[in-house]
Amino acid sequence: MAFAPSSATSRTTSRTDPAVGGTTDAGDGIHLPDTALDLVKILVAGPFGVGKTTLIDSVSEIRPLHTEEPLSEASAQVDDLAGVRDKSTTTVAVDFGRISLPGGVVLYLFGTPGQERFRVLWDDIAYGALGALVLVDSRRIDASFDVLGLVEESGLPYAVAFNAFPDAPRHYTEEQLRAALDLDAATPMVTCDARDADSSVDALLALVQHLIDRNAPEDDR
Repeated sequence: MAFAPSSATSRTTSRTDPAVGGTTDAGDGIHLPDTALDLVKILVAGPFGVGKTTLIDSVSEIRPLHTEEPLSEASAQVDDLAGVRDKSTTTVAVDFGRISLPGGVVLYLFGTPGQERFRVLWDDIAYGALGALVLVDSRRIDASFDVLGLVEESGLPYAVAFNAFPDAPRHYTEEQLRAALDLDAATPMVTCDARDADSSVDALLALVQHLIDRNAPEDDR
């Protein structure tokens, strides 16, 4: 993988129209582009309600796959809804999307469930992934500890993206946030708005650049 990350990266944005079996824009929103060289599996991880589904929706060039189910009274007894009281659905298996980047890099995005009860799925979803983008909600930083632990136990390189919720506190410094999450100095940490495609792509590019740097020969670092 070798390309220069940029927030102005050009990418295919056509989406499949299920009513006609085609795409809503010019181009093919289903098949891989002819320029695809590197196919990379990336996890989009984070606690319940942090915005993983939203991020994949915002960047995917194909119609995303979701396994969303309504929250029930029974699930409310086991899922921590603190800070996400307005959430009415939850991912029960995996979200999936795809985005093509410059240089022939294609990211397959797998969104992981955020609740402890779905932890048994982690190894299967993480199999074959090269890295993870971990979304964090600065209103409830401690909710991210278990997910970060899973990512680190799996040995996956990762980047952290603070999803910018409107009512998130603005007074934390980067040093305070890194200390709160006990992040290594080399771990990329960015802020993003999961609803915004360009912002979400920038977060993914930060992770991809981290993977490139980790795999570069020592003389090139």
